[in-house]
Amino acid sequence: MAAPLGGITEGFTSFLFGKTETTRLPVRTSTGQAQAVYLPTAAPGLGDSGVIIGREVYSGKGYVYDPFQLYGQQLPAPHWLVLGESGNGKSALEKTYVLRQLRFRDRQVVVLDAQGEDGVGEWNLIAKALGITPVRLDPQAALNGGVKLNPLDPAITQTGQLALLRTIIEVAMGRSIEERAGFALKAAHAHVIATVTERQPVLGDIIDALRTPNTDSIDALGVSLDEIQTWGLDVALVLDRLVDGDLRGMFDGPTTTGIDLDAPLIVFDLSHIDRNSIAMPILMAIVGVWLEHTWIRPDRRKRIFLVEEAWHIINSPFVAQLFQRLLKFGRRLGLSFVAVVHHLSDVVDGAAAKEASAILKMASTRTIYMQKADEARATGKVLGLPRWAVEIIPTLSPGIAVWDVNGNVQVVKHIITDLERPLVYTDRAMTEDAIAERTRASQQLADDPAA
Repeated sequence: MAAPLGGITEGFTSFLFGKTETTRLPVRTSTGQAQAVYLPTAAPGLGDSGVIIGREVYSGKGYVYDPFQLYGQQLPAPHWLVLGESGNGKSALEKTYVLRQLRFRDRQVVVLDAQGEDGVGEWNLIAKALGITPVRLDPQAALNGGVKLNPLDPAITQTGQLALLRTIIEVAMGRSIEERAGFALKAAHAHVIATVTERQPVLGDIIDALRTPNTDSIDALGVSLDEIQTWGLDVALVLDRLVDGDLRGMFDGPTTTGIDLDAPLIVFDLSHIDRNSIAMPILMAIVGVWLEHTWIRPDRRKRIFLVEEAWHIINSPFVAQLFQRLLKFGRRLGLSFVAVVHHLSDVVDGAAAKEASAILKMASTRTIYMQKADEARATGKVLGLPRWAVEIIPTLSPGIAVWDVNGNVQVVKHIITDLERPLVYTDRAMTEDAIAERTRASQQLADDPAA
């Protein structure tokens, strides 16, 4: 009778006073068990304005990124570092990102294309599809009327010319230039600028001035001609290599006319340069400084400077110092610098560790594709990634990367459209069908760039 009576009493009480709460015992569980009860949530995205990259893996939401849209709100700087082993999608990401950025009318991109196949750079197909001729820097072609870039181009300020000359010499020598040699170079440069006025000064003029110094520039020091000539001897020998040695052709004449700096995409094809020679960092320094003085202008255009094999820049203290100055233009003149590197250890353990750290700090966006476990741990330590991100980096599949946008860390799957696919994948062993597909896509893009 107790149970029926209790039910009648509860019903009568509820009728008079409303439903009463029952007392329940607390539930004890573990974190592992609770995961089955509380559904996972993903971090918020970066907004919906900019370039579509792909999908956030855990939520399936679209992932949109644009440093120009995020700058000043979620990004302190618009620069971007891309890391990862070969074959995991870095190149495809860069190319689709550029193609999608170019759909905005106020965007302009320069690419230093240091990789290539079949005698052309990796970006050749995209340039061709957009009706653009890459600027191919080749020492052999330069001897026969090919492209030249003059470190003494009048478009570069005299201060910039002298800084560039010092960098070229320091890269070639592998050490800092001594004070006496630096003075000899400064005196020679001043003499050439003052006396060569009817044409563009060239490196040969600097070499001549070093070998036969002018007395007017050294009287104040009270030294002899023989002394100043001795100070500049090593400098003259290094520069002579760019004029008559194995690096001749590309830097020892007036800058080639006809380079279209107003094109939406400018590709410098460096694929004919030996990646392991000193020509590569020298060339990157010259191109960087030349672009600083001729390409970057306060015209409200948003510019992207993408560098393949960027360790040539970051791993050289002399070149890195020049690029640090260039990166500072990002805040004032709308420049986003994109550096592509295989391994962070290539730069943080190198000769330019201090300069590399400074450049890495300027990169508020970091994208990390698959790396081996030990490399992932080292990368995570340097970049300050959360432990969960470091643990999954070795397990990432091609096309999936960890994105760290000023502390907003997400896992993103890059999505490539059917039109982009034949343009962004480069493979020496591609089939005839692939070649035909690339040709079709290139023609379609040329007919309709907004497709």
